[in-house]
Amino acid sequence: MRVIQGNRVLTLVRKEFIQIRRDRRLLPILLILPVLQLILMGYAVSSDIKHLATVICDLDRSPESRAFADRFATSGYFDIRYLLTDERRIRDLMDAGQVRVGIVIPPRFAARLARGETATVQLLLDGTDSNTANVAQGYVTQIVNAESARIVLERLGPKSIPPVAVDPSVRIWFNPDLKSVNYMVPGVVALILTIVTMTMTATAIVKEKERGTIEQLIVSPIQAHQLMLGKAIPFVIIGYADIFIVILVGLFWFRVPIAGSVALLLGLSGLFIMTTLGLGLLISTVSQTQQQAMMLGFFMNPPFMLLSGFIFPIASMPEPIQVLTYLIPLRYFLVIIRGIFLKGVGLEVLWPQALALLLFGVGVLTLSALRFQKHLG
Repeated sequence: MRVIQGNRVLTLVRKEFIQIRRDRRLLPILLILPVLQLILMGYAVSSDIKHLATVICDLDRSPESRAFADRFATSGYFDIRYLLTDERRIRDLMDAGQVRVGIVIPPRFAARLARGETATVQLLLDGTDSNTANVAQGYVTQIVNAESARIVLERLGPKSIPPVAVDPSVRIWFNPDLKSVNYMVPGVVALILTIVTMTMTATAIVKEKERGTIEQLIVSPIQAHQLMLGKAIPFVIIGYADIFIVILVGLFWFRVPIAGSVALLLGLSGLFIMTTLGLGLLISTVSQTQQQAMMLGFFMNPPFMLLSGFIFPIASMPEPIQVLTYLIPLRYFLVIIRGIFLKGVGLEVLWPQALALLLFGVGVLTLSALRFQKHLG
């Protein structure tokens, strides 16, 4: 009896493998995409934070201040993107997300050291990413302490030295308490939008194929673009409902402030939704079953999350992976949503990201619509 039952199981197993082998779309998803995902994760997932975009404002402009600034450039942790003489520009650069660290060397820096006095160097940190800000603060403090010790030993002599030659004064902008929840909650809004509007749109359309109702829709008076709109609009509404829910929970439960315009947030969210709907539509044109659509959506979501800066800073990734992140629409939306939530910036700062999302949305939606109409035909 057991032998007969075992043979039945083996027959079913053999049948299932035959079906998987015949499904030319599902087999690459099961075998190739996990390898690609592993490669991306292996390079993108790193807790090491290096190459922090940094601006140095040297108000002393002395050989000593330049030598002090060089310590940061040669450390490997900081990329000196800007050298300024006006510290008011630092705020603009941080608002635009072009730098994460600002170092201000005060006037008479060299003169104070020569007199054996303590020179205070101001450290400005972008606190939107609390983990990166904490790590950056540790790096700067370590470099300043090492440079201070070097100055004490080599220039001032061991007898008439102050306890500290250079003292860092730390100021954290946008997220002074360095609460990680302030960084994560806006990202969750973007992630939920991606899952709801992309994956669910794809499965909703493929469901019509599996049930055989797609043929009825084709022969009905409904045109292709009307069918697309009818399938997409419910998930747009659900996506916006999710935005409101997450914002309310963030405000009243986690106490995450919204420093910018909610209207601007909702408007720019529409650009991102347009992109994810297009991707969901594209997935539906290459999938024959809901299983295929769900698998494609499942394998696309982790790269979106990892390569967008949702968890790990893009600046710490290898350069080829950093170039690849420009193809991830979520990257641009995270800059928008965190900029509005934590920095309170407007369209005058966020327009490059908004333009990128607009181009992505129009391009992907057009390609998906053409494939969808061809598929229906």
